[in-house]
Amino acid sequence: MNGYERRVVVFVMAVLTLGAVAPADAQPVPLACGCDFSDVPGVIWWGAPCEMTVAELSAYAAPVFWFSPDEPSLADIHGTEITLPEVFPFETAEGPVVYYQLKEVVRSSRRDSPVYREGGDHRGEAIITIEDGALLLLEFYAYYADELGFSSHQHDVEGAEVRLAIAPNDGQYLTELGYPSCGERHLVMFMTRVVAKAHGIEWYWNVLDVDKDTRLPLNLLVEEGKHATAPDKNADGYFTPSYDVNVRVNDAWGVRDIIRSGGLFAAGYQAWMTKVRHPEDRVLPPLPDDSPLRAKLAKQQVEYTRGNATYELRPLPSAAQAAAWDAEQEGESHLEKFLVNKELPDGPEHSEVSGMEQALGWINAGTFKRSLSISAYADGKWGFSWTFPFYIGKNMTVPMTGGYVMHRMYLKNKNLRDFGWTLLYANSASRWVDPYIAAGVEWYDRDLGMGVTERRTDFVFDTGFKFRTQVGQSPLRFLSFLTEFWGLRVGVKNYGFFDIDRLTYVVEIGAGSF
Repeated sequence: MNGYERRVVVFVMAVLTLGAVAPADAQPVPLACGCDFSDVPGVIWWGAPCEMTVAELSAYAAPVFWFSPDEPSLADIHGTEITLPEVFPFETAEGPVVYYQLKEVVRSSRRDSPVYREGGDHRGEAIITIEDGALLLLEFYAYYADELGFSSHQHDVEGAEVRLAIAPNDGQYLTELGYPSCGERHLVMFMTRVVAKAHGIEWYWNVLDVDKDTRLPLNLLVEEGKHATAPDKNADGYFTPSYDVNVRVNDAWGVRDIIRSGGLFAAGYQAWMTKVRHPEDRVLPPLPDDSPLRAKLAKQQVEYTRGNATYELRPLPSAAQAAAWDAEQEGESHLEKFLVNKELPDGPEHSEVSGMEQALGWINAGTFKRSLSISAYADGKWGFSWTFPFYIGKNMTVPMTGGYVMHRMYLKNKNLRDFGWTLLYANSASRWVDPYIAAGVEWYDRDLGMGVTERRTDFVFDTGFKFRTQVGQSPLRFLSFLTEFWGLRVGVKNYGFFDIDRLTYVVEIGAGSF
């Protein structure tokens, strides 16, 4: 368990093991003391209310959207005149609009009282009871009328998730950080993880574990023309891998403004792919008056001379509304498909955690775990291979390189009588081409001639290249229900450790990133 995980687990367990609190019908009260938690990592709010609407929750957590200076949808408009992100075409607005949806509510298995209750037809009026603490998954959505560049299309809806947790100031987490109770009980809301869902492919997602260096409100860099988003941890207008994104760094998409030109760059991220952002192209969130982030945002605004637009927050509309609008367009629009898999018509999912392992699983969500690859295999004998994570259900990442160590097994030869096991290292799981190395043991029958075979155990080593393609945007898109990536591996294999007995080629083709 790394330092981040230890810090957050202590925090989560503090959230989920609270003691007695004020009665459920208590009313919000103003802060009556000098409590200050502004330097706590990830903090976005603290106060005494025991209830909060989803609309209020969203306003406290809302991010800044930062566009490229050459964003085609801006049409040379900057500053307060910006109207991006756009309002859905079946709604009206005078300025930019960002949508939100509460996706998940997690409570302790020790608690019986509900955390979430409906507030009528308007999703934003639903109530979150935070007196017992909670873990919350909130997603923000930006809509654009079209997307340019490779695989361009009408309509685009890009999402970014934030994971939030609420704990008391007299709980274990803040106490261990050295914060006194300050004479009055308050609840403190933290942002623990951000997942910017670049182009809908989980391996590409830009994931940031929030720490003390994260500048809030969170800034999201918006990709030019394509509108994928990535966190900008220190709000400097640059994308810095392993800093702005610190989970699955080698696979993170980042922000690739250059693909607006129509080219597809599926190799690793490079700094030249992202243009430097200008302050006047930021669109700000509607922070509440009592938000502790307002003062921080004001400091960031000192250098601005043109001012910035502020967007309006609205609940995510239903897919049915989009379908009705599509029908009016007489087959010229397909907006519904962008909402049907995002909308939660029955409200947020409800779950419980009862221990550290479950808490860690929730905290680390957004790290892609479906890593099983199955391929046809040939090295002079035919068979099949399968590759799976080192920890079975979790990938092993090499800290110095950001690559992965995987188990790779194969069966081959007549009646699949030969078996091999190797540890395979790959730099990434999503780049179009990557080198790999694999080493292990093979148990096989060696032909000695005259129909005589010998059962042998030998060290094997192979190295070469893995080629991948994303099938979701190709004529083979029907294969994506199995996995988004299909690939070809070509390498050279040897038997023997110091003394090489023989060399063969290795070819694999099949489903999966590895």
